[in-house]
Formats: sequence, C-alpha cells, structure tokens
Amino acid sequence: MSGFDFGGEFVWHPEPDALAGSHLMELMRNHGLVSPEEVQKRAIADVGWFAEATLQHLGIEFYEPYSQIVDLSRGKPWATWCVGGRMNIVHNCLDRWMGTATERKTTLRWEGEEGEVRTLTYAELNREVNRTANALRSLGLGKGDAVGLYMPMTPEIAIALLAVAKIGGIILPLFSGYGAGAVATRLSDAGARALFCADGAYRRGRVVNMKSVADEALSQTPEVEHVIVHRRTGIDIPWTEGRDHWWHELIPAQSSSAPTEKTSAEDVLMIIYTSGTTGRPKGAVHTHCGFPIKAAQDLAFGFDLRADDTLYWMTDMGWMMGPWQVFGTLLLGSTMLFYDGAPDFPDVDRVWKLVADHRVTTLGVSPTLIRALMARGDEPVKRHDLASLRAFGSTGEPWNPGPWMWLFQTVGEGRRPIINYSGGTEISGGIVGGNMFTPLKPAAFAGPSLGIAADVVDEEGRSIRGQVGELVIRQPWIGMTRGFWRDPDRYIETYWSRFPDVWVHGDFAAIDADGQWYILGRSDDTIKIAGKRLGPAEIESILVHHPAVVEAGAIGVPDAIKGSALVCFAVLAPGVEPNSALANELGDLVAAAMGKALRPQAIVFVPDLPKTRNAKVMRRVLRAAYLDEPPGDLSALVNPEVVEEIRKVGRDED
Repeated sequence: MSGFDFGGEFVWHPEPDALAGSHLMELMRNHGLVSPEEVQKRAIADVGWFAEATLQHLGIEFYEPYSQIVDLSRGKPWATWCVGGRMNIVHNCLDRWMGTATERKTTLRWEGEEGEVRTLTYAELNREVNRTANALRSLGLGKGDAVGLYMPMTPEIAIALLAVAKIGGIILPLFSGYGAGAVATRLSDAGARALFCADGAYRRGRVVNMKSVADEALSQTPEVEHVIVHRRTGIDIPWTEGRDHWWHELIPAQSSSAPTEKTSAEDVLMIIYTSGTTGRPKGAVHTHCGFPIKAAQDLAFGFDLRADDTLYWMTDMGWMMGPWQVFGTLLLGSTMLFYDGAPDFPDVDRVWKLVADHRVTTLGVSPTLIRALMARGDEPVKRHDLASLRAFGSTGEPWNPGPWMWLFQTVGEGRRPIINYSGGTEISGGIVGGNMFTPLKPAAFAGPSLGIAADVVDEEGRSIRGQVGELVIRQPWIGMTRGFWRDPDRYIETYWSRFPDVWVHGDFAAIDADGQWYILGRSDDTIKIAGKRLGPAEIESILVHHPAVVEAGAIGVPDAIKGSALVCFAVLAPGVEPNSALANELGDLVAAAMGKALRPQAIVFVPDLPKTRNAKVMRRVLRAAYLDEPPGDLSALVNPEVVEEIRKVGRDED
C-alpha cells in the first residue's frame, strides 16, 4: 500500500485529572519529569535508567545488589540485566508482603464452571506455595529442574507455578487443551523432571480427561520422574504407582514454612513455547528479573493497575498472559480472578456475571470473543451491574472497528477505555498499547509501551509514517527473551537477522497522521496483489462490518497474472444460510472499499477459523489447508478439526 488511512475519530478521552494518583505520575514525580512523553523519551534513550527506575517503583528486593543494570557487551540480542544481583521473584511476589497489611488482602478469586467459588489471601497463598515447594523438595527436585504445568485455571496452577519458582526450578507452562504429542514435545525439549496435572477439567458441562492425555505424553518422555495430580473432577483415571502422587495426599501434610531459593537475577525462571510456521516449537527463555518485571511494568504504567483493583484476563496458563497476570498482580499487591470454564456457559452472560460478582475492575478479552458475544445482542450485558469496571484490555489479534465500538459503547457505556495491547511471548508483554492517559480511536494503540523503542519501517529498514510496514524495536528491554531454549541460532535468525541490531517482530503495522498505531496482522500473512501490499485485517474489517458475518479471514493464493489473488473466509451469524448471492454481496463490499482490482477471487463460508487458545487466527494454517499443503505445527490450535473442513472446501473449489 502506498498510503494508510484506517479512518475514524477519537472516541475516548481521559479525564483531565487522569494522571493524578497514577503509577505513571509517581514515576514522573520521583524523577523530575513533567509528562508521559518526557518519560518515554528518556526511557528509550537510556534503557538502563528505565529498568532501574521500574525496579525502584515496584520495590523489587535483592538478596545481593547488582553491580550493573544492563550489560550489552555481547550485543543487543544478548543483553543481560541486574548483573551479579541475586533475587527470587517469589520473594517479591509473596515473601515481602508477609507482616504487612497486604498479607490479609485477597490475592486470588476463583470460580469454576460448575459455580464453586474460592478465595485466597496473600498469606494463604504464601502458605500453600510453601507447602508445595516443600513437596517438590521432598521428591528431590530443586534449582534448575524444569517442571511442567498441565492444568486448568484453578488456584492450584498458580500455587504450582510459584512453588516451582520458589525452589529455583524452571516453570514450563503447557496449554490445558494440548494433545499428547504437543505435551510430550515440550516436556522432552525442556528436559522436564516433573509434571503437575489435573485429573480433568470442565468444559460446557462435560468433563475432559486430562490425566489420560498426560499419561500418553509421558509414555514418550520417560525422563519425567514425578507427576502430581490435582483432583479437579473426581473421575476415574489411570495411575502409575511410584510416579504419580495425589496433590491432596502429598501437599497438605507439608510444613507451611519454606525457604526461598536465592537465585541469580538472570537464572532461568520459565520457558514458554510458541508455535512456529514449521519445525518444532520455540522455547522462549525468561529470567527472574525479566518477564515478571515487564508484566508488572505494563500493568502499572499502561493499565494503571492499583492495589485495590481486580484483574481478570481471560486466558490459559499455557499462554503468556497467564503467568503475566500472576506475576504482574502479585508484584503490584493487586487481586486476580481465575475462571475455569467456557465463557458462554451455562448462558451467554457468564463473562458479564463474573465481572459483576467479583467486582472486576480490569477485564482482558480477545476480539474473537467479543465478536461472538456481540452476535448474541445487548440484553445479556444489561442483566448485570458492571459499575466496578474501570477499563478493558485486549490482545491476541487485531480488532475490527465494529466489534471494538460495540464493546466500548454497549459494555463500556462510552466511558471505559479499551487498552489495546500487542506484543508477544518473547516480549514478556506489550510492544504497543493504549493507556489510561491518552485519547483513543477504535481498534488503535496510543503508541509504544513505556520503555519500548518501537518503530515502523519499510523494506529497507527506514522509518515510515502513513504507510504499512514492519514493526521493529530498536533497543533492548528488561523483559526481552534471553533466547530460544538450546537454540541460539534460531533466535537470531527469527528476530535479529534482517536489519543490524534491530528486533523485527513479524507484525504488519502503521501509524496514522494523529500518531495512533495499528497492528494489521502478521507480516508473513501479507497479501501482495498486482504489486499492492495488503494487511489481512483491513479486508477482514470490511467483511465483519456486514451483519451476516461474525468472523472473517483473508489470505493470498497463487495467481498466474497478479502473483497472488485474494480469498476470503467468512463465519456467518447464527441463522444465516450461505449462498452465492451473499458471497457476491460480500465480494462487492470488498471491491467497493479496496478497488475492483482487489476483489476477492472467492468468498468461502466456513463453520470456524483455525485459532489458538488466545484467539489468534492462524492464517498460515488457513492458507495451507485451503491449498491442501502441509499445515505445519498445529499443537497450539484450539480447534484442529476445522483444518480438514477447510481442506475439503479448497478441494471443492478446485
């Protein structure tokens, strides 16, 4: 595209005194800075200053002080932080709150799909983490040992995560919907010695057996010595004597006091796997002074999450937003909500009921979820008192303006900001985001997250504005992954090989004339037709504007004349029947908006789009299935069955 105009006007403006009493104002005051813009300018000019200012703001405590905040001697890709310092993030999440008023605060609220509710204070969570840490040590586990987490979103998964970190182990979060092959691959690659799992989980009133999946995976990973099983559903499960241990038999009997391992700041805390287009999954390595600090930093300066706030991010612990929520809320002394179940069961108002019942102040959603809930109308929202809500967060995929406006106006009553947030597992949070202090346009970002030196560049690496380009980062940051587990060359090739000393994230982005940023999908999803470059989100926004379309996906397919032709996929609203007239109407919509040359070659009606659990549409899988090509790694898909349905459609089109 030669120009970029997403359109739209500013629809949300902060209150005049929005900065007053905020985390950002406190940072500004402590460092003699007069505006958020001045903070950002200094933060990207001096990354060490900003990291140190953040550590001080969060009150991070070290057993032994660091000698240097950042070491760039090996180059930007291999920056290390808090050099020589010794600290354990669990000390900062829990230990330091003991003996203060915070220990009596509720830290975790939980609701199960079946309606059970539990709460834990900081002191209660600390005691359960200590018991679990002692249990792990009793099994011979300790510093440097990788432990998998394959559980639904119950309090036990947060306890297990923190207990692994407390003993100096390596957390290995696994998506609770993974099949045996995906679990086995990740356990094996990380060299895991133990696994936490559940007997099963509830999903839409049914019990999903997780232990049998875990056992199948463990048959391929004999190096896993211990399995600790939480009885979530009470179903009968297979059992291996000597290896398997019931949570309720092993852990409650342990002492509620336990020492916290005095790890180095740069010791490995966690490996989070992300799926690649081809090949084995990539294990992003994170440290004690990295991922959790970036999570709390973004929650503080972007979302302004305060000690009396309750955060509910609809996530799984296998997606980075799960650990992000746990570490971020605990470091800020806030409260988190977990919900284990389907977001529209037993009724479509379940999300709004959760917000009302648990007094949620910040609600994290995905555009996919909102499109689905929007199709059910306004009435489910109106059933509930949502007065506690201060703001929405959203991540996982680009927005379309229509669903964004529905959330803003219908649920947010035109006064609650939607803090759009985009980054990734390797980032430990956001590259770009909205915030509580900057006006917003629909589907836009206010700009780079504080401390991130983001830019949009052309194919030569030159900064551009008003055009679509590559999203890049020009300076390292404390949350940056320390590489891919046992695969340094792949890390460099993935992010640092295109432009010297510049992180190329792989997203298609643009900045409009008002300085608002937009993410338009993965840059490897770029569609180039007759020399014109398109972001799929642009096309998809046009299609979902039609009342018959709930979701849409756009891909490029080979074309002998144009190089690529546009093929669009549409998921229709309930009760709408697919037909050729509707397909022509949708094709006309795209042609009218984008020009006749960019009219879709085909409009394909499908029951669903291939998506990850965090609601990202996997366009490369969509394209491979439609073209009957190998789809690559499908382990992250929440709905792998749709791939074969799309493959059949592609064959029929031929």
